Amino acid sequence: MPAQARRLPAVGASAGGTGAGGAELTVVVLSPTDPMTRGQLRRMADLARDEGYRVRWEEARGGTTAPFHTIGGLAGSLRRADRIVMGDPFSRYVQLLLTITRARARDLVVVDDGTATMEFVAQLARGERLVRWHRKGGRPGARDLLFAPVSSSARRRLTPSDRRRVEVFSSMPVTEIPDGVTVTANDFAWTRARFGPPRITQSADLVGTSLVETGVVDGDRYLEAVRSLAKAHGATRYFAHRRESAEKLHRLAVETGLEIVRPDLPLELIARRGPIGRTILSFPSTVVHTLPLALAGTGVRVAVCDIDPTWLTDTASPRAQGFLSGVTGTARDVHRLAAVSPA
Repeated sequence: MPAQARRLPAVGASAGGTGAGGAELTVVVLSPTDPMTRGQLRRMADLARDEGYRVRWEEARGGTTAPFHTIGGLAGSLRRADRIVMGDPFSRYVQLLLTITRARARDLVVVDDGTATMEFVAQLARGERLVRWHRKGGRPGARDLLFAPVSSSARRRLTPSDRRRVEVFSSMPVTEIPDGVTVTANDFAWTRARFGPPRITQSADLVGTSLVETGVVDGDRYLEAVRSLAKAHGATRYFAHRRESAEKLHRLAVETGLEIVRPDLPLELIARRGPIGRTILSFPSTVVHTLPLALAGTGVRVAVCDIDPTWLTDTASPRAQGFLSGVTGTARDVHRLAAVSPA
């Protein structure tokens, strides 16, 4: 984002604040309740301020009345904005805020380096309802049905028209591109320029995933896979995903001997700051696409281990295996590892 600030004069809502790129930019943080995510966002907000941007922190989920205060406080800025940049188009909060924007907003930009970006663009191209990949295939719940009109309205806003341009800024591979949508590649140039190069250790590091927490992968099978992968490659540290539960991480530490690290910044920045292992092991996730870009030229090897179909839970989406295989198969500059067998 900072490297392209001249082109992106609004994030969430546009109002005041001249950044280093010369653009008026206000970064609006719809703060979650999860402590780890909040901590990372606090650090990222500090980085944004260091770059010269205004940050507006909203306790958007801090109680029953919090959404009304947040929406009311942002409504004026959203209606005045010519360009709106959003991070997660699947977020119900973001979709609700999109319905407040006036038709005069000429540019909508999705900035997201998550695997969900691949699904978002494909769903937009097919005219499908916006639903996260790991929930797709299940029956809509009562909240889904209640929110359906808002989601449909947001999808229409995210569809290009003669009066509105839609852009996706991401490092993720996108194949099904809807007519009129511009896709711009994030090559992590700002990250490489801002941090590093890192000190590289001779050991391996393992990157965690929240696939257990989202109900896709069985917890016992995941622990067995982590243990086997760490033993086979000599991994000593486990970088936890911000959504991994404390109970699961405690069990991993006890049963695998790995040092559990809970990063206070996104892993791409942690890796650039170093120290980082000469080999980074990961299951299918965003980092198999982003880390090779962030660590380009350092000699660090990123290796991805496929998810064995037997690890999936009975409640996993029917699309889970194919989607995860696609995440791995479309990653560039990574080494592929076969699914590990239990130790």
